[in-house]
Amino acid sequence: MSETKTTGTTPTSTIPGLVAGTYAIDTNHSEIGFTVRHLMTKVRGTFKEYAGEIVVKDTLEESTANVTVELSSVDTRSEQRDGHLRSGDFFDVEKSPKMSFASTALRAEGDAYVLAGDLTIKDVTKAIELAVDFLGVDQNAYGQTIIGFEATASISRKDWGIDFNVPLEGGKLLVGDKVDIHLDVQAALQA
Repeated sequence: MSETKTTGTTPTSTIPGLVAGTYAIDTNHSEIGFTVRHLMTKVRGTFKEYAGEIVVKDTLEESTANVTVELSSVDTRSEQRDGHLRSGDFFDVEKSPKMSFASTALRAEGDAYVLAGDLTIKDVTKAIELAVDFLGVDQNAYGQTIIGFEATASISRKDWGIDFNVPLEGGKLLVGDKVDIHLDVQAALQA
């Protein structure tokens, strides 16, 4: 791990090289994605447009994260499926164009972390917990301090009123209820 510039910020006490400050998510080096069961396989998708920041405080427990996602930017590599996801059957982007996450707590669990927060989709807000693997602190090619982490969670899409489905023979459904969320994030300390 290379040394980091503090640029007038305070180092935190628990992670070497991590300094307090506001880190903007670098969307060129990050991904917000999901996986959901469709029949017998899993469909994977990402969102192309989003913005967010992580505010690291002097203690990690006081730190926060906020993200806003443009739901119309969903990409599952199928234009027809993406159009259906944007419709009233799923995201209803005409009425609710954004999804957001605002953290409420951060706690350590062994070598990993749990980030609790409120996820809002279609004007429904529910608490979720993300399992976070902190990947470290470094500097990018421009000399900015960067942090990296991966985070995962599983949710029931029905909890947010996304309950469209097609019944199939044998009591099966076309689309699974469980959605696995994954985040791969790199964020840069803002001056």
